Amino acid sequence: MSQLSREDVLQKYQQGESFQNLDLSGIDLSYENLKNADFSNANLKDAHLQNANLERANFSGAVLENVFLFGANLSYAVFTNANINNGNLQDTNLENANFENANLFHAKLFGVQAENCSFKRANLSTARMKRANFQRTNFQDANLSGAHLERSDLRHANLNNANLSGAFLKPAQLDHASMDGSNTQGMTI
Repeated sequence: MSQLSREDVLQKYQQGESFQNLDLSGIDLSYENLKNADFSNANLKDAHLQNANLERANFSGAVLENVFLFGANLSYAVFTNANINNGNLQDTNLENANFENANLFHAKLFGVQAENCSFKRANLSTARMKRANFQRTNFQDANLSGAHLERSDLRHANLNNANLSGAFLKPAQLDHASMDGSNTQGMTI
């Protein structure tokens, strides 16, 4: 569990301090404004950040297993190399966010707004991504094996060299999406 209380975190944030490398596991920061906060390499396992404003926050290398980010604003946030295994990002704003090399195994991404997002080389195996907006999103070299993308908008998405084996994309919008070199074995479209 986190060594810091919610009040401690908010005070540190107001003073412009970083949360880099801190143990914030299990903390509840729901509904707070933490725009531009630095959570790089922090432990946020089991944290609750529902409806928080985390625009442009840095989560590079952070541990976010089982995190609850339902409805959060994560536009322009950075999650490179983060571990978001089994995280709940349902109905979040992910526009222009960067998830390159992130682990989102079995994550919940229902209804996300993720236009112009990057999931390059990310692990999205068995992720639940129904009714999501992934227009112009980069999934190049990503692992989407067994992912559920029903009723998602993938227009103009880059799925080149992605692993889509066993993925379920019926019915998804794929107009102008590119899948050059992708593994589509067992994909339902």
